Amino acid sequence: MAAAPTVNLLTLPCAGASATMYLRWRRSLPTGVRLVPLELPGRGTRHGEPFVEDFQTLVGQLVERHSQDLQGRYVLLGHSMGALLAYGLAQAQRRWNRPLPQALFVCGSAAPALRDVTRFAGGLTDTALITDLRRQGGTPEELFQSPELLRMTLDTLAADYRVCASYRHGVSSVPSGPLPLPIHALGGRADDIPPAHLQAWAQETAASFAMNWFDGGHFFIRQQEPAVLTVLERELRALLTLPDSASVATA
Repeated sequence: MAAAPTVNLLTLPCAGASATMYLRWRRSLPTGVRLVPLELPGRGTRHGEPFVEDFQTLVGQLVERHSQDLQGRYVLLGHSMGALLAYGLAQAQRRWNRPLPQALFVCGSAAPALRDVTRFAGGLTDTALITDLRRQGGTPEELFQSPELLRMTLDTLAADYRVCASYRHGVSSVPSGPLPLPIHALGGRADDIPPAHLQAWAQETAASFAMNWFDGGHFFIRQQEPAVLTVLERELRALLTLPDSASVATA
């Protein structure tokens, strides 16, 4: 029988996705880690809710909705837009004098101060969104052949891109200096995010920083999932002194 969880791993999805993108990780995480995917409004189990398209508003809603999860021993992890939201949650927790995460894992995302603020200036037409989906990869071809699924995806992606466009470093996050917790950045060698923009996450922590590179593009966390999970498990064990006796948690 698996031991009781000792730390919660709170995960945040990339733009256009739902919390389900992390569900299969449950079979590979070490005993002692409980996966807690945070769902965003307008998708998945929250499909009937309206999208939230402002970064600061969305962060505030997530903090209040998951106040019980954002206590005790927990770690935040996000991919792309999810990394920015995870950073926003950590900043909000500090700003409101609430428990901070043990660590922050940011995947496939430029550091907040170096985000490309012009990326969304050209509009969010269906054509532009489809082009972006194809450019980044990671979207099954079957989705493009289904008008209903494509419509849902494009609406979600547009809303999420508006969230990203609304972020202003030093305004939305109201930073008060580097976070007093470790930050681990993960990136794809073939991603179009400049490597220096991922390395710049080091400026957001007053504690330790680590950078891990993987083969693949923006969705390296899918393309290299076993390698990503190996690094994640190693870092969690070192950080949280997890037990070595039970190796894999059951789903």
